[in-house]
Amino acid sequence: MKILGIDPGFAIMGYGIVEKQGNHFKACGYGSLTTNSDWDMPDRLKHLYYRLMEIIEEFQPDVASIEELFFNKNTKTALLVGQARGVAILACANSGLEIYEYTPLQIKQGLVGYGRAEKNQIQYMVKTILNLSEIPRPDDTADALAAAICHGQSVNYQKRMKGL
Repeated sequence: MKILGIDPGFAIMGYGIVEKQGNHFKACGYGSLTTNSDWDMPDRLKHLYYRLMEIIEEFQPDVASIEELFFNKNTKTALLVGQARGVAILACANSGLEIYEYTPLQIKQGLVGYGRAEKNQIQYMVKTILNLSEIPRPDDTADALAAAICHGQSVNYQKRMKGL
Protein backbone atom coordinates (compact mmCIF):
# COMPACT_ATOMS: atom_id res chain seq x y z
CA MET A 1 0.00 0.00 0.00
CA LYS A 2 1.26 3.49 -0.89
CA ILE A 3 0.29 6.25 1.52
CA LEU A 4 0.46 9.99 0.82
CA GLY A 5 0.99 11.95 4.02
CA ILE A 6 0.23 15.67 4.10
CA ASP A 7 1.09 18.32 6.67
CA PRO A 8 -1.13 21.22 5.57
CA GLY A 9 0.11 24.77 5.34
CA PHE A 10 -0.24 27.69 2.97
CA ALA A 11 3.38 28.92 3.10
CA ILE A 12 4.87 25.42 3.38
CA MET A 13 2.92 22.20 2.83
CA GLY A 14 4.83 19.03 3.63
CA TYR A 15 4.20 15.83 1.71
CA GLY A 16 5.58 12.33 1.92
CA ILE A 17 4.83 9.10 0.12
CA VAL A 18 5.62 5.86 1.90
CA GLU A 19 5.11 2.31 0.77
CA LYS A 20 4.06 -0.20 3.39
CA GLN A 21 4.81 -3.86 2.76
CA GLY A 22 3.99 -6.11 5.68
CA ASN A 23 5.41 -4.32 8.70
CA HIS A 24 8.06 -2.45 6.73
CA PHE A 25 7.95 1.12 5.46
CA LYS A 26 9.92 2.64 2.60
CA ALA A 27 10.05 6.30 1.58
CA CYS A 28 9.12 6.72 -2.08
CA GLY A 29 9.35 10.50 -2.16
CA TYR A 30 8.99 13.51 0.08
CA GLY A 31 9.45 17.23 0.22
CA SER A 32 7.57 20.45 0.69
CA LEU A 33 5.51 22.73 -1.48
CA THR A 34 6.11 26.43 -0.90
CA THR A 35 4.27 29.53 -1.95
CA ASN A 36 5.54 33.06 -2.24
CA SER A 37 4.29 35.45 0.43
CA ASP A 38 3.85 38.10 -2.30
CA TRP A 39 1.18 36.01 -4.02
CA ASP A 40 -2.53 36.54 -3.37
CA MET A 41 -4.12 33.74 -1.34
CA PRO A 42 -6.12 32.35 -4.32
CA ASP A 43 -2.86 32.03 -6.30
CA ARG A 44 -1.15 30.31 -3.37
CA LEU A 45 -4.01 27.83 -3.02
CA LYS A 46 -4.12 27.18 -6.77
CA HIS A 47 -0.36 26.51 -6.79
CA LEU A 48 -0.69 24.04 -3.90
CA TYR A 49 -3.57 22.26 -5.60
CA TYR A 50 -1.82 21.80 -8.94
CA ARG A 51 1.48 20.71 -7.35
CA LEU A 52 -0.35 18.15 -5.19
CA MET A 53 -2.17 16.84 -8.27
CA GLU A 54 1.22 16.41 -10.00
CA ILE A 55 2.63 14.53 -6.98
CA ILE A 56 -0.42 12.26 -6.82
CA GLU A 57 -0.11 11.58 -10.55
CA GLU A 58 3.61 10.82 -10.25
CA PHE A 59 3.52 8.53 -7.20
CA GLN A 60 0.02 7.00 -7.54
CA PRO A 61 -0.71 6.58 -3.82
CA ASP A 62 -3.57 4.35 -2.69
CA VAL A 63 -4.71 6.49 0.24
CA ALA A 64 -4.03 9.87 1.83
CA SER A 65 -3.33 10.64 5.48
CA ILE A 66 -3.80 14.29 6.36
CA GLU A 67 -2.94 15.92 9.66
CA GLU A 68 -5.91 17.63 11.30
CA LEU A 69 -5.51 21.22 12.36
CA PHE A 70 -4.24 22.10 15.76
CA PHE A 71 -5.77 25.48 16.55
CA ASN A 72 -3.41 27.91 18.15
CA LYS A 73 -4.00 31.42 19.43
CA ASN A 74 -3.74 33.04 15.99
CA THR A 75 -7.19 32.59 14.48
CA LYS A 76 -6.26 34.23 11.16
CA THR A 77 -3.39 31.79 10.62
CA ALA A 78 -5.63 28.86 11.55
CA LEU A 79 -8.19 29.94 8.97
CA LEU A 80 -5.55 30.27 6.25
CA VAL A 81 -4.07 26.85 7.09
CA GLY A 82 -7.62 25.48 7.01
CA GLN A 83 -8.00 26.75 3.45
CA ALA A 84 -4.77 25.01 2.43
CA ARG A 85 -5.96 21.85 4.16
CA GLY A 86 -9.20 22.05 2.18
CA VAL A 87 -7.20 22.31 -1.04
CA ALA A 88 -5.21 19.20 -0.04
CA ILE A 89 -8.41 17.28 0.69
CA LEU A 90 -9.90 18.41 -2.64
CA ALA A 91 -6.81 17.29 -4.60
CA CYS A 92 -6.92 13.89 -2.91
CA ALA A 93 -10.69 13.51 -3.37
CA ASN A 94 -10.51 14.56 -7.04
CA SER A 95 -7.81 11.92 -7.51
CA GLY A 96 -10.06 9.22 -6.07
CA LEU A 97 -7.99 8.68 -2.92
CA GLU A 98 -9.54 7.48 0.29
CA ILE A 99 -8.74 10.15 2.90
CA TYR A 100 -7.87 9.52 6.54
CA GLU A 101 -7.39 12.28 9.07
CA TYR A 102 -5.29 12.16 12.24
CA THR A 103 -4.75 14.65 15.02
CA PRO A 104 -1.21 15.58 16.02
CA LEU A 105 -1.78 13.58 19.22
CA GLN A 106 -2.78 10.46 17.23
CA ILE A 107 0.27 10.81 14.98
CA LYS A 108 2.61 11.10 17.98
CA GLN A 109 0.90 8.12 19.61
CA GLY A 110 1.24 6.08 16.40
CA LEU A 111 4.96 6.75 16.00
CA VAL A 112 6.31 7.03 19.52
CA GLY A 113 3.57 5.46 21.62
CA TYR A 114 3.13 8.69 23.56
CA GLY A 115 0.74 11.46 22.49
CA ARG A 116 2.77 14.23 24.10
CA ALA A 117 6.08 13.32 22.43
CA GLU A 118 8.44 16.14 21.47
CA LYS A 119 8.96 17.11 17.83
CA ASN A 120 12.56 15.79 17.86
CA GLN A 121 11.31 12.36 19.00
CA ILE A 122 8.86 12.22 16.07
CA GLN A 123 11.57 13.27 13.63
CA TYR A 124 13.95 10.62 14.98
CA MET A 125 11.29 7.92 14.61
CA VAL A 126 10.53 9.01 11.02
CA LYS A 127 14.25 8.76 10.20
CA THR A 128 14.54 5.36 11.92
CA ILE A 129 11.35 3.74 10.57
CA LEU A 130 12.14 4.82 7.00
CA ASN A 131 15.85 4.01 7.34
CA LEU A 132 16.86 7.50 6.18
CA SER A 133 20.38 8.88 6.53
CA GLU A 134 19.09 12.13 8.02
CA ILE A 135 15.93 13.73 9.34
CA PRO A 136 13.85 15.17 6.48
CA ARG A 137 13.74 18.97 6.38
CA PRO A 138 11.89 21.21 6.76
CA ASP A 139 9.86 20.04 9.76
CA ASP A 140 6.70 20.04 7.62
CA THR A 141 8.18 17.26 5.47
CA ALA A 142 8.98 15.07 8.49
CA ASP A 143 5.46 15.76 9.83
CA ALA A 144 3.91 14.63 6.52
CA LEU A 145 5.94 11.41 6.56
CA ALA A 146 4.85 10.90 10.17
CA ALA A 147 1.19 11.23 9.10
CA ALA A 148 1.73 8.58 6.41
CA ILE A 149 3.47 6.20 8.83
CA CYS A 150 0.72 6.78 11.40
CA HIS A 151 -1.88 5.58 8.91
CA GLY A 152 0.21 2.51 8.11
CA GLN A 153 0.50 1.73 11.81
CA SER A 154 -3.23 2.34 12.25
CA VAL A 155 -4.05 -0.20 9.54
CA ASN A 156 -1.94 -2.78 11.40
CA TYR A 157 -3.78 -2.00 14.63
CA GLN A 158 -7.22 -2.23 12.97
CA LYS A 159 -6.35 -5.63 11.47
CA ARG A 160 -5.14 -6.96 14.84
CA MET A 161 -8.36 -5.79 16.51
CA LYS A 162 -10.41 -7.62 13.85
CA GLY A 163 -8.27 -10.73 14.19
CA LEU A 164 -7.05 -10.61 10.57
